[in-house]
Amino acid sequence: MSHLAFAFGILGSIVSFMVYLSPVPTFYRIYQKKSTEGFQSVPYVVGLFSSVLWIYYAFLKPNTTLLIIINSVGCFIQAIYICFYLFYATKNDRMQTVKLVLLLNVIGFGLIVLLTHFLTKGTQRAQIVGWICLVFSLLVFVAPLGILRKVIRTKSVEYMPVLLSFFLTLSAIMWFFYGLLSKDYNIAIPNILGFSFGIVQMVLYVIYKNAKKKVVEEKLPEVKNEIIALGDLKHPEPNDQIIDVVKLSAMMCSEIIAKVPQLNNNILSNTEENDKATTKS
Repeated sequence: MSHLAFAFGILGSIVSFMVYLSPVPTFYRIYQKKSTEGFQSVPYVVGLFSSVLWIYYAFLKPNTTLLIIINSVGCFIQAIYICFYLFYATKNDRMQTVKLVLLLNVIGFGLIVLLTHFLTKGTQRAQIVGWICLVFSLLVFVAPLGILRKVIRTKSVEYMPVLLSFFLTLSAIMWFFYGLLSKDYNIAIPNILGFSFGIVQMVLYVIYKNAKKKVVEEKLPEVKNEIIALGDLKHPEPNDQIIDVVKLSAMMCSEIIAKVPQLNNNILSNTEENDKATTKS
């Protein structure tokens, strides 16, 4: 049984490594556009905190070398992601990310270590830290769900980290069996919900992955009709009404031109009469 648990631990470590690498396309896109756009840093900050907690838990339990190794790798990779995000994020997003990192990974983790070190002993300490790890493992699985509201509202999966969701689901299966076979239920229990949340994300991705394309295709005929209508307004065919207006304008112009000499003569005669009257006076 222990050999089987070790095998699932190896598989879980491999898949977890793929989980850590799955956001690479997301950050490559951020690098290309020099902007974090609609992406959030919450999954990576929570992931870093979870990895640190699992390392602390692993040091309190025997035979947990796999947990120490894979979570150490996770800490390193998540820290790189967060630094990369901070470099390209807006000022507001940068401040929120820094506050979250300080709150969870400095203040939160520091309090957990201090309280469990001074208030608990032996196996009790490991149990309490295990339950804390269980809760925050759930947050790791729930964190990507924060984008689902945006997916449903916009009917677009553009900003949904689908690779991350897929590998989290696969990782949850491996670590569930590892925890079950090694009788470590602090590892097994959160991965049940992790698998469930992953399935929800996969279903939403299947539903909305082509939604944006359909909306564009539906709008194309309307846009085409509007362009044609604008073209007709810019290049209307001459009709009888337009011709009549042109003729009327020409007649009015000719009458005005004909009256100009007569008006000039009247003005000159009036001016001369005024000059004579002024001289006599």
